Amino acid sequence: MLIAMAGLPGVGKSAIADAIGERLGLAVVSVDPIESAILQAGIDGDQPTGLAAYLVAETLADAVLQSGRGVIVDAVNAVTPAREQWVRLAARRDVAVRFIAVECSDPEVHRSRLESRERDLAPLEEPTWHAVERSLDEWEDWSGESADVRRLTIDTLRPLEECVAEAVEFVRA
Repeated sequence: MLIAMAGLPGVGKSAIADAIGERLGLAVVSVDPIESAILQAGIDGDQPTGLAAYLVAETLADAVLQSGRGVIVDAVNAVTPAREQWVRLAARRDVAVRFIAVECSDPEVHRSRLESRERDLAPLEEPTWHAVERSLDEWEDWSGESADVRRLTIDTLRPLEECVAEAVEFVRA
């Protein structure tokens, strides 16, 4: 199985992905640490490091699937091409694919989480609240092949444990 997370920075995708992975024994491949490593290697930030990180994540997720294990891809997945990347990978490996869309319906809580998190991913810079607002404006509706995939939307205003329990139930169904 391939589970692809989706949601703006700071909504709680990684916390949920990590908890699901731990509970179900699934590998978690996260795009942000990959992009950080690309930048650490000296690749200029003006280059498409985000795209490169998604492609590396796809390669890693593919290797996990080839080994017979399931994988969770932890990424923003804001646009249709990114989402369909995971649909195509699941089809190539003949495994089920699910999306878990994560949101935080209270902008003040979301902003507070974003501004207080510390992930130690230098030189990758943490997004500002202004950048997240811009990302929201650029967020694409679910369309194409990814629109047909089973998807759960979780609002992280609820306690993490409730969100994780709902996600685990969704994945197992």
